[in-house]
Amino acid sequence: MKTARLMIFVLCAVLVMGSSALAAGLKLGDTAPMSATKMKNVDDREASIADVKGPNGTLVIFTCNHCPFAKAWEVRISTIGNAAQKNGVGVIAINANDPSSYAEDRFEEMQKRAKERGFQFPYVVDATSDVAREFGATRTPECYLFDKNGKLIYHGAVDDNYADAAKVDKHYLEDAINALVAGKDVPVKESKAVGCTIKLRAKG
Repeated sequence: MKTARLMIFVLCAVLVMGSSALAAGLKLGDTAPMSATKMKNVDDREASIADVKGPNGTLVIFTCNHCPFAKAWEVRISTIGNAAQKNGVGVIAINANDPSSYAEDRFEEMQKRAKERGFQFPYVVDATSDVAREFGATRTPECYLFDKNGKLIYHGAVDDNYADAAKVDKHYLEDAINALVAGKDVPVKESKAVGCTIKLRAKG
């Protein structure tokens, strides 16, 4: 009886540890999972993370339409993303939200938003939410910057003040991209992603 209880305890501990590791998501130095997965872009074509890879690296941003935090950062995301592309960093924004939770996250609304904000990079639908799951992404927005070798060098927020761009003190993402392009070490490699939780689709 004691042996059986011990085995159950050990099994539970392993499951908890596994769940914790999964929830922790990518670590610095990891490569992007599911990078070849094609996702529908707002231009009605398909694009993958691998497709947008730039000579200097790749920026992946999980975001959406409805979240107040994502909305507050949208202009900055557009500005930073468009500039990054001009500096050899490929960019892709991914919406992993289930639109049944918020109609504002529907594909047609994504198309409107991308046009309004002047996105010059793909804004795609993670139709199963599996890309977000594999990344361990939990927030909108949440940023992942990979170097030219595909290694994660920055993960976290856009900056330290979603509410007021004029009062930003720490430009985490922009500083990381500038360092990457200049061949320098990223000053802040991780920050806390602040935003709404990703509304994952149910597993099929």
